[in-house]
Amino acid sequence: MNPPPIRRPRWRHTLAALWILPFAASTAQAAPNILLILGEAQGWASSSVPMDPRVPDSKNSLARTPALDRLAAEGARFAQFYAASPRCTPTRAALLTGKSPAALHMTFVGESRKDEQAEAGRKVLTPRGGTELPESEVTLAELLKKGGYATAHFGKWHMGKASPARHGFDENDGANTNSGPDSSENPNPKQAFAITDRAMAFMERQVKAGKPFYVQVSHYAGDGGTAARPETYAEVRRRAKPGEERRVESTAMTEDMDATIGLLLGKLDALGVAKNTLVVYTSDHGSKGHQTNTPLSAGKGSVLEGGIRVPLLVRGPGVKPGLCARTPASTADLLPTLAALAGSRDPLPRGVEGASLWPVLAGNPSAPVRRPRDEFVVHFPHYDKDPDGPASALLLGNEKLIRNYETGALRLFDLETDRGEQRDLSVEKPARAAELDRRLSDYLKAVNAQVPEPNTAYDPKAPPPKERNGRRKEGKP
Repeated sequence: MNPPPIRRPRWRHTLAALWILPFAASTAQAAPNILLILGEAQGWASSSVPMDPRVPDSKNSLARTPALDRLAAEGARFAQFYAASPRCTPTRAALLTGKSPAALHMTFVGESRKDEQAEAGRKVLTPRGGTELPESEVTLAELLKKGGYATAHFGKWHMGKASPARHGFDENDGANTNSGPDSSENPNPKQAFAITDRAMAFMERQVKAGKPFYVQVSHYAGDGGTAARPETYAEVRRRAKPGEERRVESTAMTEDMDATIGLLLGKLDALGVAKNTLVVYTSDHGSKGHQTNTPLSAGKGSVLEGGIRVPLLVRGPGVKPGLCARTPASTADLLPTLAALAGSRDPLPRGVEGASLWPVLAGNPSAPVRRPRDEFVVHFPHYDKDPDGPASALLLGNEKLIRNYETGALRLFDLETDRGEQRDLSVEKPARAAELDRRLSDYLKAVNAQVPEPNTAYDPKAPPPKERNGRRKEGKP
């Protein structure tokens, strides 16, 4: 099913345009606005929204997030949505281009990092992917801008040093890393509310001008309780029960973010455009720490579920309220989905790997999504926070294969019965593991992915590589 018909915005036809958005002719409804909110390190179960109502612990029992609760009630949630990477820069690039980090060669973070490739304790040499979003890539903002939309980005950018204006955004507050425009160790809570104020002012100006808008609000990470408002931190700490103490700091930051989302939803109501605005909320990767993403395993920096399964909430015209979708989806699907809402009838830019989620959003929670390939791959060929080292994961339906690049070992999981990835089926099903591994190799070859190579300087007696925190060097992505 297609999204609701919209009216063609007035815009100047450009013969030189590489990709033009045609709009369905209709006077029944104005072109829909789009508000996209990107959380930082918000895991699958970080908020009070149960991302899968069948799983009681698919929510944070300590959190109180009424704005996200409202989005879930008035829109759709996805029980199996994946960030394109367990790190921020690659996922953000995939969101704007509809392409995987593997295809973009943007698989890690840190513009000035030193990988110490010949470190004796590393069994493999990891690739040095790019961290600057190429201007040759057609972004979602550019597509919508050609279709008459006003576009804006406020908050964390972290896709290189070039201004977001070079990628189709009419307004922005800079090519910010996680230090924000003030180069602060903890941009929040100040910037959480500052980017919200900027977004609300932008929306108001566009509504007054009668112009459809696309605004992306990208939140910053935090570092402890000082990244939340003191009153929020105190309230969360007060109600924390035994066993919940480890979640106090992250929950306080989540609740502050939720407060900003409440302000944005209230502004849409006040402007009278809520019914014609698609609101999308998701995250760049899972929460930091191996104990903060339960019932999933691991977290940020790992291709296990805790590092890549994240929330997706969608509310707006054509979306069935209260829907819980069980079709697996990923960050790369957002560009095709939002382009479809804007009325696109032309093929997407070459190389887009995602597909429109509208068949699901319109009311069929198990509708198939027609992507160029059936499988979805998270390629993370780097040493990071996972002690198992560089790895790739392939997801096909409820099956998940993980390939370790140090050892070549394969792990196979059935996510329908084992979302915590505790039972490796590769020994029981070696043929299936081998088949999925071949599919993984075929995919990586097809997108010309960068993969690790053996380290000829490896010394098994040398100490293993340390966990990469590198906050100052990598901008705390």
